[in-house]
Amino acid sequence: MVKYIAAIDQGTTSTRCMIFNHEGSVVSISQKEHKQITPQPGWVEHNPLEIWERTQEVIQDSLTRVIIQKGEIAAIGITNQRETTVIWDQNTGKPYYNAVVWQDTRTKKICDQLSINGGQDRFREKTGLPLATYFSGPKIKWVLDNVEGVREAAQKGDAIFGNIDSWVIWWLTGGPNSGSHVTDVTNASRTMLMNLNTLDWDEEILSVFGIPKQMLPKIVPSSDPKTWGVTQISGPFQEEIPVAGDLGDQQAALVGQTCFTPGEAKNTYGTGCFMLLNTGKEIVQSESGLLTTLGYKFGEKDAVYALEGSIAFTGALVQWLRDNLEFIEKSPEIEELAKSVEDNGGIYFVPAFSGLFAPYWRSDARGVIVGLTSYINKGHIARATLEATAFQTREVLDAMEKDSGVKLTSLKVDGGMVYNELLMQFQADILGVPVVRPSISETTALGAAYAAGLAVGFWKNEEDLRTNWRIDKTWNPEMESSKRKNEFNSWQKAVQRTFGWIEE
Repeated sequence: MVKYIAAIDQGTTSTRCMIFNHEGSVVSISQKEHKQITPQPGWVEHNPLEIWERTQEVIQDSLTRVIIQKGEIAAIGITNQRETTVIWDQNTGKPYYNAVVWQDTRTKKICDQLSINGGQDRFREKTGLPLATYFSGPKIKWVLDNVEGVREAAQKGDAIFGNIDSWVIWWLTGGPNSGSHVTDVTNASRTMLMNLNTLDWDEEILSVFGIPKQMLPKIVPSSDPKTWGVTQISGPFQEEIPVAGDLGDQQAALVGQTCFTPGEAKNTYGTGCFMLLNTGKEIVQSESGLLTTLGYKFGEKDAVYALEGSIAFTGALVQWLRDNLEFIEKSPEIEELAKSVEDNGGIYFVPAFSGLFAPYWRSDARGVIVGLTSYINKGHIARATLEATAFQTREVLDAMEKDSGVKLTSLKVDGGMVYNELLMQFQADILGVPVVRPSISETTALGAAYAAGLAVGFWKNEEDLRTNWRIDKTWNPEMESSKRKNEFNSWQKAVQRTFGWIEE
C-alpha cells in the first residue's frame, strides 16, 4: 500500500531528500551541503558529480530514519536550483565542465554582445526574460565557446545540457543506461531558449546563441502521468519508483503554498529571495523589471504563468557574514546579533555582489554599505543585513502590483529565513501588509512532492492539496507609515550608489 511521496530538493548550497505523507507532513528528511567553487571574482561553480553523490547519500539516509517498506513510496518529485547549467557526456555521465551556477556573472560580455541588436529585451516577448547573466542560455554558449571539444561533442550528439533537474532525473532513471533526458516547462522557461507560447525550444533563438537543438532535453509537464521512467533497482532507492514531478525551486514553492488562483503570491527566503505571482493562463509581460515565467503545468491541463521578482543575495548574505567576515558561527545567530541594537544605526547594506536582479537588472552594480559612522558596530551590520532582504522584497512587490494591477493583501512566505522573527516582523512593517507563514514551511520540496503525487493519483486534484495548507504564524505591520516611507526612501538612495561600479 502506498503511503508516501519522496521529493529531492537540490539547492544552491545543499541537497535534501524529504518524504511526505498524504497530509503533506514531513515523515523523514536528510540534508547535506556541497562545495561552492569560486575560481575567479564573479564566477560560481558546483561539481555535478558531487551533487549526484550527495543526492544518493540523502536518499539513503532519509530511508534509514523511518521504517518504509518497498512499494510504500508512490512516486518521486524533483525540485532544483534553476539556471545552473551542466553539460555532460551522455555515454559516460562525465561532465565536460563544472556546473555554472545561476549567480555566476562570467557571461556579461556575451549578454552585452547579444543586446547590441535589439537591446536587453531582445528576447523578452518570446521568453519573458531580459538578457542577463542569470539565465542558462548564455552559460551554455560560454561552455560551448570556451571548453575545448564540447561544441564538437554537442554537434555529434554526445554532449547534452540540463539544468540540475535534468542531471538528477537522468541519473535516477538510469544515467548512461538509457536515463531520461527531460526538463519541465518551469525549468525550460529559465533558459532563455523556450518560447512561452509554444512551450518548445525556439529555433530562432537557438540559432542566435549557436546552440545545437539536439543537446537540449525534451520539455515535459511539471506533473506528468506518463512519468519519465523509474528509479533503478541498483540505485539509491533499491526499487523501481516512478519519477513523475519536476519543478524549478521557486515554482515548486508556489505549488507548495497552493497558490493556484490568479493573484495569489508567495515569497521564498533562501540563498536568494524569489517572489512569484500567479497570473493564470495569461502571459503578462512586465514593464517594471520582473520576469514572465511558467508557474506550473499539470498533465494535459493548460500551463499556468507567473510574474517573478528575483533577488540574488538574501540567505547567502548571512552566510557571507558567517564565512567571510566571521561575525557569527552559525547562521541563526544573526538574529540575536541584530537584536543587540535598536535599529540599523542609519546604515543600509545593498548586496549587489553579482549585480542587481529585479527590478533593476544592473550587472554593472556591486555591493555597498552606506551611512557608516564610528557609531556602527557588528549588531548594526547584522540588522542591516536582514533588512536588506525585506527592502528588496518591497521593491519586487511594488513592481508586481504595478504590472498586475493587483493589490496584495497578505504575503505567504517560506524558506529557511522565515523562522527569523525579527526579519519577518520587519518584512511586514516595510510592506504594510500581513506576512503569513504556513505550518509546513518546507514548501519547495512539498511542491515537488505534490507534482509527483498528482501525476500518479496519490492526491486527486488541487483542492485536495489546499486542505493541507494551514497557518502557523502571522506578522502584522506595526511601523508608522511615515517611518516606513522614510526607511524605504533611504534604501532607494543606497541602491543608486551601487550603479555603474563595474566599467568595461
